[in-house]
Amino acid sequence: MKFNRPLIMGILNVTPDSFSDGGKFLTFRNAVEHGERMAGEGADIIDIGGESTRPYSKPVSAEEEISRVIPVIKKLRKKISVPISIDTYKSKVAEESLKVGANIINDISALRMDSEMGRIAAKYKIPIILMHMKGRPQNMQEKPCYKNLVSEIISFLQHRVESAKKEGIDENKIIVDPGIGFGKTVKHNLEIIRRLNEFKSLGRPLLIGPSRKSFIGKVLNLDVSQRLEGTAAAVAVCVWNGANIIRVHDVKEMKRVVDVTWEIYSE
Repeated sequence: MKFNRPLIMGILNVTPDSFSDGGKFLTFRNAVEHGERMAGEGADIIDIGGESTRPYSKPVSAEEEISRVIPVIKKLRKKISVPISIDTYKSKVAEESLKVGANIINDISALRMDSEMGRIAAKYKIPIILMHMKGRPQNMQEKPCYKNLVSEIISFLQHRVESAKKEGIDENKIIVDPGIGFGKTVKHNLEIIRRLNEFKSLGRPLLIGPSRKSFIGKVLNLDVSQRLEGTAAAVAVCVWNGANIIRVHDVKEMKRVVDVTWEIYSE
């Protein structure tokens, strides 16, 4: 995977309870159509998830997750050529998804919540995204605290990269994500975006997902359905500060933001 310019990762939540679009794409037809639409709008990757990881969300079984995502991945793989990412921390879900056409694993736990995930990534020799999260979705927003926010997250990600390498994962296939909204306050999220270029010290491609997140809503005092402009501002700063992949809900609009920001930055 090349990163000459920032890539757009389109979010496809096949869930009833995701914070922004829960239930909207739960049906097979709606999910496939939305995946096709995002690919047509310029998404470089489609990220498919079958379990909500919003704050205080409840986990679902691997079997339930598989029943939600596998039919969608199989159908989309026949219809689109862009890479498909499976957003899961369960190795069983990841492997079943890879068997039917997924190309990337996006693990919010950075290999910590399923001891088999590293083996699966190494076996299939595919890219894997390792994200920082403080706690778990059920408790991550209960007064998250850091002594030195950025250095602690960098240290965590460095350790997870080293752990992944020990599992046999090629370092060149590892992508890191500081985890906007996963065990962070509004101030934490703003600081991460402001200091995003410091994460380049890890020497790995950098993914970030600010799209429609609650910190935008709290800054602007707006509901999740009205965060497009706030997301655009965050995406522009992320691109300027070195993000390689931007994970978003609104592909068409955010691709325009990325394209213009990149042209200004790269001139």
